[in-house]
Amino acid sequence: MNEQLIHGIPTDRTLEEGDIVTFDLGATYKGYVGDSAITVGVGEISDEAKRLLQVTEDALWAGIRAARTGRHLNDVCGAIEDAIVPSGYSIVRGYGGHGVGRAMHEEPHVPNHRMRFRGTPLRQGLVLALEPMVNVGGPETEECEDGWTVRTKDGSLCCHFEHTIAIREGGEAEVLTLP
Repeated sequence: MNEQLIHGIPTDRTLEEGDIVTFDLGATYKGYVGDSAITVGVGEISDEAKRLLQVTEDALWAGIRAARTGRHLNDVCGAIEDAIVPSGYSIVRGYGGHGVGRAMHEEPHVPNHRMRFRGTPLRQGLVLALEPMVNVGGPETEECEDGWTVRTKDGSLCCHFEHTIAIREGGEAEVLTLP
């Protein structure tokens, strides 16, 4: 929560008013994987935390809107980046979205920033988990002593939203992990 970005291991830490916490859940159904995350506030949260959540969720939806046949992976990555940069927040590097299918993490890796190349062509049937990760402070992260939890290096607030999408007939992305 708060400075913990991904893969948090449960502890006895008590949630307090103003905290933000991410729920990142995966499921397998009939041999196929889905992956989704949402960050929520505990009670009343600061205006900065509200803005961070909004920027990050908006970036997710920008990526989803950009995911269409005839485009390339870099179009999705660029749309996510373009939604974050005006906020002044940092884009986490080294972590991002991924292909999903019968395994949780498949190719291609989906960074939340532009790449040097166009990347994978988006075609019907491609399934991706898009997951913008945004920090209020610097972009650096570190692994905690538990060997699993990743947190912001400077202790700043961070946020993570994620949906699994499929490129469908007609070219548009369908969000598979909507409630």
